[in-house]
Amino acid sequence: MVVGGGIAGLTAARCLSAAHDVLVLEGSPVIGGKLRLASVAGVSVDVGAEAMLNRRPEGVALARELGLEVVHPSLATSRIFSRGALRPLPRSLMGVPFDVDEVAASGVLSEAGLARLRAEDVTAVDQDVSVGDLVADRLGDEVVDRLVEPLLGGVYAGRARHLSAAAAVPQLLQMARRGLLLEQAAGLPRSDVPVFAGLPGGMGRLPAVVAAGLQVRTDAPVRELGRDGDGWVLTLGSAHRPETVLARRVVLALPAAPAGRLLAGIAPYVDAIESASVAVVTLAFSRAAVEHLSGLSGFLVPPVEQRGIKASTFSFAKWDWVRDAGGEHAILRTSLGRMGEERTLQASDEALVARSLAELSALAGISAVPVDTHVQRWGGGLPQYAVGHVLRMEQVRSSLPAGLAVCGAWCDGVGIPAVIASARRAAADVVRAQ
Repeated sequence: MVVGGGIAGLTAARCLSAAHDVLVLEGSPVIGGKLRLASVAGVSVDVGAEAMLNRRPEGVALARELGLEVVHPSLATSRIFSRGALRPLPRSLMGVPFDVDEVAASGVLSEAGLARLRAEDVTAVDQDVSVGDLVADRLGDEVVDRLVEPLLGGVYAGRARHLSAAAAVPQLLQMARRGLLLEQAAGLPRSDVPVFAGLPGGMGRLPAVVAAGLQVRTDAPVRELGRDGDGWVLTLGSAHRPETVLARRVVLALPAAPAGRLLAGIAPYVDAIESASVAVVTLAFSRAAVEHLSGLSGFLVPPVEQRGIKASTFSFAKWDWVRDAGGEHAILRTSLGRMGEERTLQASDEALVARSLAELSALAGISAVPVDTHVQRWGGGLPQYAVGHVLRMEQVRSSLPAGLAVCGAWCDGVGIPAVIASARRAAADVVRAQ
């Protein structure tokens, strides 16, 4: 039994289905989790995750195994809004720059911030620490505020001084333990391999293809999980009309909050993992209204700028398939919401669209009225890895009884490849228990 029909649950079920009868129980009316498509101005586009890491193999390998074409972003470049202007986004490892002179030329940092960056202070790192504290101690607060925060905000919707370096950027922690960050970052090998990959028609196509041939029940929320001899009993449906299902093995592929409720009294810490809520606003404009942005793939906004959005992706310039599908319309999207900003997202859809339009006008010079809009809310969509998360996950897994496993973005990484790897690990764990 697999509980959860997102990409984690579907991948786990697919791994198990070769040798076992597997049923996927999904509580909502649709599968896919945070991979979802919607029609905007008649164009089917992603309103959840729109790309996967290409330099980590699991996502691209799964797509190709399923016979899907893999594409990469165009050569359009990214920007960052800092100190009153859209500036070139320096190449970096989660904010630690590869080239200090490139940072200087970009104007992202002030003269004082740049001087502090150049004067790296080597501090000992003996255990897990937040990404923000690690970088601030070495390179200064301004590097965190204007480079680290917007990058982490795009991936985790989190705060740099609360996210675990060991869980979120383990390579950075390893580098800090070896010596100077700037020296090592400058020496990292450059690669011509694209960082990201996508699917023509959107990443939202992937769940249905993974689910082909699987037994899946939607509208089947699991409310309780308990032991039944050597197996498990799952209680589904409402309290007024409960249904019980028996299973020898169970994979929980749910977000941390519902997983924590089912694991109460079984595994520690899960219910303490927090999540951030975000919203994605997708807008369609006439092509002429955004022609001046055709060489840009989008921009990030550091929270220190106190703007109404945290990022915008110019999908029409970033993805050739979006440009071609859009025809006379250009599709782009904005992202809103970080950890602790739940009240901001309680505004109406109309208010979120208006906020996005105001920021696009002020920051990117888009003054036209959109042809169509779509607002997608992801309540509790992005887990937050507190300092010590890796150790806590070891404790969670070691406490699980035989025949029960967990997977998903809250476990081992928020990106699609990491989630796929987490699902495969969970499938292997429950099989090993037989």
